Amino acid sequence: MCTVTYLPTGPDQFLFTSNRDESPSRRASSIQQVTSGKKQLLFPQDSLAKGTWIAFSDHNQLVCILNGAFIKHHHTPPYRLSRGIMALEFFDYENATDFRQNFAFTGMEPFTMVIYDQGSLFDLRWDEQKLHFSELAPDQPHLWSSPTLYDSSWQEKRQLWFKHWREQQQAYNSSSILQFHQTAGEGNPAYDLVMNRANIVRTTSITHIAKETDRAQLRYQTILTNEVSEHELGIRVEA
Repeated sequence: MCTVTYLPTGPDQFLFTSNRDESPSRRASSIQQVTSGKKQLLFPQDSLAKGTWIAFSDHNQLVCILNGAFIKHHHTPPYRLSRGIMALEFFDYENATDFRQNFAFTGMEPFTMVIYDQGSLFDLRWDEQKLHFSELAPDQPHLWSSPTLYDSSWQEKRQLWFKHWREQQQAYNSSSILQFHQTAGEGNPAYDLVMNRANIVRTTSITHIAKETDRAQLRYQTILTNEVSEHELGIRVEA
């Protein structure tokens, strides 16, 4: 997995959307709202590993996981910890810097983690040898595609689709970016945003988070059954 977009809509406001590309047999259960330490979390839960690929907390933090760092790697388990469990463990740390400096990445399968942390946006990648950490402009749009499924040429094409879509928008809104995540491509089911490779790997769901100043709304749509659920989490305002 997967394909992810970030669109700023105002100061500390954004639209964040993730297409999950996975085996259709690996389902997600209902949206979970749980307490982790002092934080309330909202996320879709993977039914197998009990982790997640995207989560938001009431401390104005979001993490999203994509498989792979820069290039397709060899899958050689066992690994120390599921990447989906790691996504939840992120919220045990105070912030992105604390996580980067203190989490034990050795033994993890390669991944890309997109982090929104109280107004700052980061790209963190682990390639099994080295940690790569960069700060991104939160007032600019961004797109990520998992390198385990999309090589550099297809990643570039997807960036172009995203660029062309943005040029046609007067303002960003949830309905238009969801339409992009549902329809963008060239008619090639193996590489379009809603993808299907012989039903072995396919887009199984679309998760959309609309972040406002004081709350976040999460919309979860399963592609196989076309069920939609919506949830809201208030953001804690520190005194």
